[in-house]
Amino acid sequence: MFEQAFKNIDELRFRSQTEKHELSHLYEAKIKNMGNAGRNGGEYYTPRPLIRAIVKVVKPKIGERIYDGAVGSAGFLCEVFESLKSKPGLTTKDLKTLQEKTFYGKEKKSLACVIAIMNMILHGIETPNIVHTNTLTENLADIQEKDRFDVVLANPPFGGKERKEVQQNFPIRTGETAFLFLQHFIKILKAGGRGGVVIKNTFLSNTDNASASLRKLLLESCNLYAVLDCPGGTFQGAGVKTVVLFFEKGAPTRKVWFYQLDPGRSLGKTNPLNDDDLAEFVKLQKTNADSPKSWTIDATDIDQATIDLSVKNPNGGEEVTHRSPEAIMDEIAELDQESAKVLQTIRELL
Repeated sequence: MFEQAFKNIDELRFRSQTEKHELSHLYEAKIKNMGNAGRNGGEYYTPRPLIRAIVKVVKPKIGERIYDGAVGSAGFLCEVFESLKSKPGLTTKDLKTLQEKTFYGKEKKSLACVIAIMNMILHGIETPNIVHTNTLTENLADIQEKDRFDVVLANPPFGGKERKEVQQNFPIRTGETAFLFLQHFIKILKAGGRGGVVIKNTFLSNTDNASASLRKLLLESCNLYAVLDCPGGTFQGAGVKTVVLFFEKGAPTRKVWFYQLDPGRSLGKTNPLNDDDLAEFVKLQKTNADSPKSWTIDATDIDQATIDLSVKNPNGGEEVTHRSPEAIMDEIAELDQESAKVLQTIRELL
């Protein structure tokens, strides 16, 4: 698979950077559509507006090493490259650093690894540092200073399970893949390094020992300065609700700023998340300002027995999902189409 993919990439010829840029957008659209159609590629797709917002908050810089240990389609790395390459006054040395010593990723699945490498090449990263490996098989105790990164940006898999021998690589034992990844990300960051990591919102409130211990580790070893609470439907094709954790390693958490994203409509295939939905979050996060959707808690107010970090908006009460009549009708039409396809398949089998 890899040999054929690289052969196909090598045969591609572009007359201009514009053509290459347009092809990269077409390629990303294809990955996204694979998810909408229920095929494998979509599980590696994080909504690009969400990635762009995370990048704006974490602020990667040229000269920093940026890492995604669950790289998927390399959406985070590609978006950071797009952001950094457009900075004014870049030198030849800066461009060389961007190409060769900035972006690093690991991916367990063969298909996703090929998708990531092709996506990075199409975006203009000519030497992708992507390794085909299961990140979680690496023992945390073996990570040395030379292995660490300045920035971690990632959306690790939801609901995965790892076998017992893999769990032995981590001080906090759990079968939940995302929780193992979070331990890996904290460990692999340099002191002063920053992270932006998507995780299931149940991480904030699960009562099991592993979840509570991991929250305690995060608060004690990192400054968890912001939590973005994402609404249902943010990830098309996945019913899991998520949050984004923003943290800096090296100092304990003093205050946590929460923002509850409410775009004022039901998100779905025909109504996806967009950049405007996240504009207020990006703006308010710069000052950690309070608003009807945002608030701050002091670390001393967190229950030390449970380390409960649940999203509890003191300003807006319970989260309300807004669904317009048009959105409801669109969903009904989609369900009708899917039902018709299923019935047709059954008829063909009879």
